[in-house]
Amino acid sequence: MTAQRLTHDWRIPTAGLMLLIVLAAGFTLHSHWNAFIQWCLASQITLHRYLVMYLLQLNNHQYSGGLWLLTGAFFYGVLHAIGPGHGKFIVTTYLSTNKESLLAARVVPFIGSLMQGVSAILFVFILAVGFNLASGDLSTSRWYVEKISAVMIGAFGAFVIYQALKSLRPPKMTVRAIKPLHQHDEQCGCGHHGVGADLAQGDWKTRLGVILAIGARPCSGAIMILMFSNALGIVTWGMAAVMTMALGTALSIMGLSLAVRYARERTVAFFGGGSSLRWLMPLVKIVGGVALILFATVLFLTVIPISANGDYIAAGC
Repeated sequence: MTAQRLTHDWRIPTAGLMLLIVLAAGFTLHSHWNAFIQWCLASQITLHRYLVMYLLQLNNHQYSGGLWLLTGAFFYGVLHAIGPGHGKFIVTTYLSTNKESLLAARVVPFIGSLMQGVSAILFVFILAVGFNLASGDLSTSRWYVEKISAVMIGAFGAFVIYQALKSLRPPKMTVRAIKPLHQHDEQCGCGHHGVGADLAQGDWKTRLGVILAIGARPCSGAIMILMFSNALGIVTWGMAAVMTMALGTALSIMGLSLAVRYARERTVAFFGGGSSLRWLMPLVKIVGGVALILFATVLFLTVIPISANGDYIAAGC
C-alpha cells in the first residue's frame, strides 16, 4: 500500500471526526447562546456608560479622560467584534467560499470595518449637524439605514450566487491559442508581480461588495457616542473615539479572516485540489450566498425599533 493510498484512506474517517467535533462545538455554543449574548450586551452597555463618563470628564476639562476614552473605545470595538455581528458573518462566508490572497484577506475586512466608523460619522453629522434633526428623527433615520444595509447584504448574497452559477457554465471554445508577446517571470521587471498583482488578480467587484456590505451598517454604539459628543460640543473627541472603536473592530475581524482563510487552505489541501472537487466550490458558494440572504432577512426583520426619545437614552446614556 502506497503512502498516497494510505493518506486517501484516512481522509474520510478524519473528516468524520472533524465533523463530530464541529457539531459538538456547535451544540455547546447553542446551549449557552443566550447567556453568551447577554454577557456581550451587558459588557458593551457597561463600556458604553464608561465612554459617556469619559466624555463628561472631557467636557469638565479633565483631559485625562481623553486617554481613557480612546482606550475604552478600542476595547469596545474589540468586544463588539467578539460578539455576534454582520461583519463577521460576511467575512467568514466570503473567505470560506472564495480563494483569496493573504494580502486581500487582511485588507478587505480591515477597510470594511473602518468604513463602519466612517459611515457612523457621516450618518450623524449629515443628519444631526447638516439637517439639525431631533433625536427621534435620528432614530427613525437609523432604522431606515439598518433596513437598507440588510437589503445590501442580501443583494451581495445574490451576487455571490450569480457568480457561482456563472462559473458553472461551460467554457467557450477558442479557435487558436495566441502566443503572448512577452513571457512574465520574476526577472522581467514589468511591474505585474508583487503586491499590486496580488490584489489585481482577484475579483475586485466581489471585494468591493464585501467592503460595502460591512461598512454600510454603522455601529449603533458609535452613533450614540457621536450624538452625545455632539450634544456636549466636543465633536472631535467623539470622532476620534469612533475611529479608535472601528480600529479595534478591524483588527479583531482581520484576525478572524486570517483564521478562516487558513482553515480553508488546510481543508482544500486535506481533501486535495484535483478536478474531482472543482464542482464542489460553486456549490459551496451558492450555499454561502443563500446563507447571506437568510442572514440579511433576519437582520431586516430584527432591526432595533424606533425610539421617540432617541437611541442614546434607550441605551442607558
